[in-house]
Amino acid sequence: MRIVGIGASAGGLAALEEFLRHMPTDTGLAFIVVQHLDPTQKALLPELLQRVTAMPVQEALQGKKILPNRVYVIPSNAELTVENDRLKLDKPREPRGMRLPINVLFSSLASAHNERAIAVVLSGMGSDGTLGLQAIRAVGGLTVVQEPSSAEFDAMPRNAIATGCADIIAPASELPSRILAYDKCVTEPDQDGPPAKQMEPIKAIIDILQRHTRHDFSLYKPSTLLRRIERRMAIHSVATLPDYARYLENNDQEVQLLFREMLIGVTSFFRDPEAWDYLCDDALEPLIGQLEPGEKLRAWVVGCSTGEEAYSLAMTFTEALERLNPGKQANFQIFASDLSLEAITVARAGRYPAMIEGQVSEQRLTRFFTKDDHHYRINQTIRDKILFAQHDVILNPPFTKLDLLACRNLLIYFDPMLQRRLLPLFHYSLRNNGLLMLGSSETVGRLNHLFKPLRQRLRLYRRLPHDSISGSSFLLKSFPPLSTLSREQPMSAPTFPTRDGENLQSAADQLLLQVYSPAAVVLNRDADIVYISGRTGKYLEPAAGKANWNIHAMAREGLRTPLYTALKQSATQRDPIELRNLAVETGAGTQQVDVTVQSLNEPPALKGMTMVVFRDHPATTRRKRLGRSATPAANQSDEILRYQQAIEQLSEEARLSSEELQASNEELQSTNEELQSANEELTSSKEEMQSMNEELQTINTELQTKLDDLALAQSDMQNVLNSIEIAILFMDQNLNVRRYTARAANIISLRESDVGRPISELTTILHYPELEDDARNTLGTLVVSEKQIETNEGRWFSIRIMPYRRLDNVIDGVVMTMVDITDTKALESSLRKDSSLPQT
Repeated sequence: MRIVGIGASAGGLAALEEFLRHMPTDTGLAFIVVQHLDPTQKALLPELLQRVTAMPVQEALQGKKILPNRVYVIPSNAELTVENDRLKLDKPREPRGMRLPINVLFSSLASAHNERAIAVVLSGMGSDGTLGLQAIRAVGGLTVVQEPSSAEFDAMPRNAIATGCADIIAPASELPSRILAYDKCVTEPDQDGPPAKQMEPIKAIIDILQRHTRHDFSLYKPSTLLRRIERRMAIHSVATLPDYARYLENNDQEVQLLFREMLIGVTSFFRDPEAWDYLCDDALEPLIGQLEPGEKLRAWVVGCSTGEEAYSLAMTFTEALERLNPGKQANFQIFASDLSLEAITVARAGRYPAMIEGQVSEQRLTRFFTKDDHHYRINQTIRDKILFAQHDVILNPPFTKLDLLACRNLLIYFDPMLQRRLLPLFHYSLRNNGLLMLGSSETVGRLNHLFKPLRQRLRLYRRLPHDSISGSSFLLKSFPPLSTLSREQPMSAPTFPTRDGENLQSAADQLLLQVYSPAAVVLNRDADIVYISGRTGKYLEPAAGKANWNIHAMAREGLRTPLYTALKQSATQRDPIELRNLAVETGAGTQQVDVTVQSLNEPPALKGMTMVVFRDHPATTRRKRLGRSATPAANQSDEILRYQQAIEQLSEEARLSSEELQASNEELQSTNEELQSANEELTSSKEEMQSMNEELQTINTELQTKLDDLALAQSDMQNVLNSIEIAILFMDQNLNVRRYTARAANIISLRESDVGRPISELTTILHYPELEDDARNTLGTLVVSEKQIETNEGRWFSIRIMPYRRLDNVIDGVVMTMVDITDTKALESSLRKDSSLPQT
């Protein structure tokens, strides 16, 4: 039995009704509905949904066994989860306004039913359901989202779609047919051909994936590949593997979706706690003991997914190092890699939902995490110890010189040949006595000469010394040789179209500029070089490392400080600044240079830029870099004086800047604290108001539905009263008119404005002066009064006055019925006359 979890919030009633109205009653599916409800009010949702479906709709009860073809609705002020195919109700842990009941249900479905779980997100505000949807997607379940444009409130559907984990997106009325098509395709796969026939189209699909993503899935287990391909086929209602291969050929987006499907990662903090406890308490001690002073403990987490196991290992290392080396800072480095860039992005952020409270102890949460709204963020001290990288363990070279390698529940997806290739590679990556940590369903198989189990049941192994993989050809056999990789083709020099006249002029201008004009550069506002004229190599040289075109980084020794000062001055004045007789260190010795710095305002294209012109000083004196030829005393004095002035100016500017920055920092810090406090209050208030608004929207929708029902009932009653041949008048306890029928208005002068007027103020054609007294007597004694009254038109009416009794058995007025008995009276009179005639 598949269980369909349905989450909705504001505007969700209409979407739920559309969904259930189009869902057949004999699907074999069970449905659990969670909506944001006011915890102080009893929900009307079961009654409202029962009107649109023939399936039984009932409020969820504690321990109730889930049956197919049933709809279960969350009660008010509760969290609903699934455990062993039974409903479980708990009191909400979060205060009102902070609750995420849809995430809670979806996460429990993911744990309880894995790939057989189905999650549906309908109309609502906020983002509840998004994290739960990701949990369902991670275990291979089906994730379904209402098309945002068809939702009354589109925030919840849009947030769910933004994560990229929605398998089906459609209006609420179309979702049932899409879910049923998926269920039929998955539960009744095509079994016409043997597995051998299915392998050909699977290979074609693998080739398509490799062409588009460069990743090779050919060594994955065929059963794993087939299961995940069939899941995508079911979503698109594609019947056969060849048809799906053709569909992939023409759909690049589906190729990427299938690639992500292959990389579904299931992980959590401290999965298999007993293994982590043994690692921390026993297994790490020998490793830490053999480290040299100052040496780091190194580890690699292969297939880290969204980072939970990498952070678990970092916390374990920290605790073990502090216990074994008290007073010393934990010194370790963890490499964490995965094939999925999306998973690596999540891991780098280090932000996880509040539901990790069930996986991480309270002490670790307090120490290693910071609470952030509905999430926990890993502390920076732990985050800095881990390097996350996108890495293909099948194709890319491994990290080496490791003390621990964790590869948990990744090998189960690979065929035996790939496992036998990777395990020696892991052995090669580890140091002597290094640890290999596998998943609970994985072993080293026949390679027990490479690894020795520490605890067989815990799948923790120690590396054994062995020389079988130390040959020079080992890595070449494990990975593609560099000679087979494609090389970048050399780029030919650009050619430009020329015209004879223009070519001659431009060539001459270019020659004059290059040979006879002084060397110059044009700088932007950040002092980056944007244009070079002439030969500037004597004055500027590229800095080592990453390419940097900033003139301060490229200026040779002797130019940097004067240039810095001159550029600052040129920003505040229009006149050019002349720097004369600067001693610049070049490759051939010392060169005396004159420099002109000019800020530019014209032409408009150069406005805001600065031009720097270099000229060799006329009275040039050269010396070799290592020579000791004396420099004239006058030049030395000028140079020293210039440096002293520059140092004094820089010192004064630094002092003023420091004072300004300190004052600004204090102001900003004070403002930041105030803003942070206000932001926290506003965020909390916003979340509470949003949650209450969703609850009020739900209540408003339910009440509006009830009002529609009451309006319809009132209309039915009005039609019934007007269709019968009886005049009826309703009066309240003060004998004021409350309601009347059209026939009553012909007997007592009544119109719409008379509602609320006393009966004594109205005129009537009845000869009935005791009307008010009889009505009051009926109110007082609850005795029905019945009389026959004549009108001034000679007609007769049977007047009956009885108490008006409400549904709660309270007397709230009287009802007077007036039945025309004129014909009866005439017949009675005729009979009396006939009976008074003498008998013949």
